[in-house]
Amino acid sequence: MADVDVKQNRVQVASLPPGDSGRGLARLPHALMRELGLNDGDPIEIRGKRVTPAVAVAAYKDDAGLDIIRIDGLQRSNAGVGAGDFVTIAPATVVPAKRVIFAPAQPNVRLQGSAEALHRSFAHRPLMKGDFVATAGHQRVNADMPEQLRQLLNAPAFALQEIRLKVVDTQPAGIVHIDANTEVSLQPMEEREDSDQRASITYDDLGGMTDTIDALREMVELPLRHPELFQRLGVDPPKGVLLHGPPGTGKTMLARAVANESDAKFFHIAGPEVMGSAYGESEKKLRSLFEEAAKAAPSIIFIDEIDSIAPKRDRVQGEAEKRLVAQLLTLMDGLEPRQNTVVIAATNRPDSIDPALRRPGRFDREIVIGVPDEAGRREVFGIHTRGMPLAEDVDLDRLSKRTYGFVGADIAALTREAALESVRRIMPKINLEESTLPPDILDSLSVTTEDFDEALKRVQPSAMREVMVQMPTVGWDDIGGLDEARDKLREGIELPLTHPDSFRRLGIRPAKGFLLYGPPGTGKTLLAKATARESSANFISVKSSDLLSKWYGESEQQIARLFSRARQVAPTVIFIDELDSLVPARGGGMGEPQVTERVVNTILSEMDGLEELNNVVVIGATNRPNLVDPALLRPGRFDELIYVGPPDVAGRRRILAIHTEGMPIAEDVDLESLARRATRFTGADLEDLTRRAGLIALRRNDEEPLVTMADFEEALNETRASVTEEMEEQYAKIRDTLKADAVKPRGGIGFHIPTGSEKG
Repeated sequence: MADVDVKQNRVQVASLPPGDSGRGLARLPHALMRELGLNDGDPIEIRGKRVTPAVAVAAYKDDAGLDIIRIDGLQRSNAGVGAGDFVTIAPATVVPAKRVIFAPAQPNVRLQGSAEALHRSFAHRPLMKGDFVATAGHQRVNADMPEQLRQLLNAPAFALQEIRLKVVDTQPAGIVHIDANTEVSLQPMEEREDSDQRASITYDDLGGMTDTIDALREMVELPLRHPELFQRLGVDPPKGVLLHGPPGTGKTMLARAVANESDAKFFHIAGPEVMGSAYGESEKKLRSLFEEAAKAAPSIIFIDEIDSIAPKRDRVQGEAEKRLVAQLLTLMDGLEPRQNTVVIAATNRPDSIDPALRRPGRFDREIVIGVPDEAGRREVFGIHTRGMPLAEDVDLDRLSKRTYGFVGADIAALTREAALESVRRIMPKINLEESTLPPDILDSLSVTTEDFDEALKRVQPSAMREVMVQMPTVGWDDIGGLDEARDKLREGIELPLTHPDSFRRLGIRPAKGFLLYGPPGTGKTLLAKATARESSANFISVKSSDLLSKWYGESEQQIARLFSRARQVAPTVIFIDELDSLVPARGGGMGEPQVTERVVNTILSEMDGLEELNNVVVIGATNRPNLVDPALLRPGRFDELIYVGPPDVAGRRRILAIHTEGMPIAEDVDLESLARRATRFTGADLEDLTRRAGLIALRRNDEEPLVTMADFEEALNETRASVTEEMEEQYAKIRDTLKADAVKPRGGIGFHIPTGSEKG
């Protein structure tokens, strides 16, 4: 080992981004690399509580001037340090290994595989007995790395997924590397039962929650690793943290990572496990667990689904639940002062927890773990595809853009489905009777863009599974004669979703709602479907019958749940068809209070209340806009009132072309002439016209029907326009007065002005 000045080589540990983790890299300051005479790819020693080797690589451009070393979670575990601790760096002397033995890093995991694959995965990488390593060779290497280092890191992977291993033994001892003469072997299981858990989950396995990790480290890791800080300040360290957010966002995983990174003993309580049948048994189980944790300090007690064991006491009938809540309060608040023990609880229903737990001194901090944004989803994709052989055409940035509303668990399911798609392709080549697969079949496995596209058809955001409708297949090209309405919707919905910065720069907000109104059959529902598809947003379609309930208060709860779910998986388009039946004008109710009046109030407050609607757009469709409550028609709710009327001649020509696209029509068919003669025909009428012409042709010749102009003539005589002149005049009048009527005084608060017919 080179003799270097320890003080000068002392640097602070920081996390490595997930994209670079699992490769054994250490990002060092340029000045330190010059001082130690290191080049990219040289082996180094990292000296913390333990000594571990790594491959030196120059720091990121953003880290210029900082005295930090970026290493991943496995290397932090190998060196026995956490983020924020100091380590010293020295050049390493590495000798070729005669023999290296690997074993699974996690206990109770059995592995079978080719030692040859391991040989390729870890070739020339510095290793040391007791280190944890990962098979993640299929990751794409960074473009800024030197060619020699890129070749070293681009070795084939061990399997479809990243696998964590422990270096059980090396010959000789010390820092070694695997070369062509090294004998590599894999033990199926880790023999020692008290195996170190730190390698199982680290911060590198969590994507899209950098701020959350920082907040949690400050609350949990700091008191556990350095309790003297709080003693010096004369304050008690935090006792508990409540993590809440939608299912699948990584609450349990985060708690495990914190325990591993802070080197604390982890005690896991699943809510229902605590409940006992005998009197006092549940409280006894809880007390013994807290006592055990106190003896094993520093420790973390993690209570998953805390709402099941600590519900609101005024809402539950059973005495056992009330006693259990009281016991938990007592344990947290302290008959016995707990030293170096932190309680972390997780729930996706924070409002169901007893309020006495949600005060300082018990759960000091509540951290919301939300649905990841696009950058967060990109990180999660990077983590789940770390050991995956991705084809060159796979674009993870594009995938993260398309997966709106996906949480970590959804992305894990998506990558698994994509991997299974690639396995299905090679299934015919596999002989299931053979115990092992030929290496050439394993090497030919790769996950392509088509595999991810197929997986996207099957995996939906978990928050949308109750209400998910199939993504509409209708695009703008399938719609004719509605150019004005289409342009307004594109401008109001697509633009804010695709260019949000433009709106922020101008200081304006996007429209919250669009009301499509017009005669029946003009294509209002079709427009909403095309909007959802073309804006790549999640699409929730609701009918008034789904939202209205006979139980008092249930309808309002359904609407609140609908908007809450839409916020979670934003950007979302909520489409409400036949809006007039759900939100009719208030004030005309007879007798008992009507459900619809309360529904109107709920929708008003959801669209323009205290809680902002970000990236959630409501589209309503109706053919009777004058019956919709006027309060909904003002700016801030339904900002844009879009009239969808019968198409003009050019529009009718386009609609006929769309409907006859797959139809065998004769050369004498003149769509232009038909379009001119079909006055006031709506899109639905024109579709009916082509259907009838097809049926007439089928009656005439059912073997090889060819639709002629005569068939269309006959169909035109059989059908008629569903929009009359009187209807057109009425809608023209509504167009002129709809906005004005919305802000017109209505005879004082709560009074109903009788119409002319009622006066008579």
